Amino acid sequence: EFMLLPGFTVARNIKLNRENVRPNLVSRVAGKRFELLDNPRIVEEAAGALHKLGMEINPEVTVDKLPVGHMQFVEIAREIDKSNLKLLVLDEPTAVLTESEAERFLKCIRQVADEGIAVIFISHRLDEVMTLADSVVILRDGQMVFDEKTKNTSKNQIAELMVGRKLEADSMINVNRSFDGGDIILDIEHLSVSMPGERTKDVSLKVRRGEILGIGGLAGHGKTSISNGIFGMYPARGKVRYNGEELAFTRVGEALNKGMAFVSEDRKGVGLLLDESIALNMVYTDMKVNRRFLKTYGFFSLFDGKSAEKTVEEMIGELDIRCTGSKQLVGRLSGGNQQKVCMARALITRPELLFVSEPTRGIDIGAKQILLNYLVKINKELGITIVMTSSELNELRTICDRIAIIGSGVVQGILKPDAPNVDFALLMSGEKGGDPS
Repeated sequence: EFMLLPGFTVARNIKLNRENVRPNLVSRVAGKRFELLDNPRIVEEAAGALHKLGMEINPEVTVDKLPVGHMQFVEIAREIDKSNLKLLVLDEPTAVLTESEAERFLKCIRQVADEGIAVIFISHRLDEVMTLADSVVILRDGQMVFDEKTKNTSKNQIAELMVGRKLEADSMINVNRSFDGGDIILDIEHLSVSMPGERTKDVSLKVRRGEILGIGGLAGHGKTSISNGIFGMYPARGKVRYNGEELAFTRVGEALNKGMAFVSEDRKGVGLLLDESIALNMVYTDMKVNRRFLKTYGFFSLFDGKSAEKTVEEMIGELDIRCTGSKQLVGRLSGGNQQKVCMARALITRPELLFVSEPTRGIDIGAKQILLNYLVKINKELGITIVMTSSELNELRTICDRIAIIGSGVVQGILKPDAPNVDFALLMSGEKGGDPS
């Protein structure tokens, strides 16, 4: 969710409304409004702002060609390029960044603060708050419930104050998973996906029935394009077999028709109808795929809100969606509650295989815990096979049976979640390894 102009270059976005201009013969006579853009200087200063953040992004490429993580750096570069900057407000700035990108970003923000610029850093990532902030303020239900120096508090205390209750051990995600391995439900061979900023070149991967398979890796290396390619969102080639039958995945909607479901990383652009009700959003895919929740009048069919009411209310309760009711517009919900609606929309179709991409991006710790717990629950109780793509390696290691690391558009290796940290680091750095079975 960025405030960028996708058709403009990186440099033009950074210098927007503060463009460098140069005088010419006409402007000397007719005035400043006839001055021309000084493009070389715009590019030079934009590159300098990006360099301050430790990013070597080509300032002359258009923003729509960048991976999501790089777009975030462009937004921050635009702000720190302002000469009169005194206060910088950052709202979930690392939500779309990988761990390594976030670490680099935090160092840059610390440097900005050391130069005398005040920073308000709004985040649900407690490790980052503890690392970066000098003091912590907690808001819950619109009220300030805590204000203290960071050195005088702890991560656990902050988490408990954020959710308004003690985080008991029995409410945490069950990490004691045991999976013996089922038959192959999804067999991906030599998959290439042309997704801007996230291309895959040659991915081969087998998903076992009943498992939770994690897909991780650095931003821009192709991890999010796998699910997008299989669901026909971007041009793709290769072979995909689902339950032993070849899937015509280049056809939009084919994967949905065969019993799969997808929760996209782009909940506002792809996952939701923001100007429609919670109820319609939840059942929309099921209406299209399974023809449920419809009233038919001859050749025409309309949404039957009454028949959907029970299912929708059950999902609102199950996922603890904070709303005024099923008729509330989805665009009025918080990010965490919007993500829960996306999850409900996928599950109402009763899928056999569920793809979820960045399910906890930009949501608070309470909603994050509910969603991750729910994924484990539906996997255990309903037998739904889950493929979860995430930039949060710790979350993948918490709930997954195996984790595939994608680098440079290919599978670098597959590890168990309890593998040493160094093994994951080596795979992310491009060292092949792990058991690909």
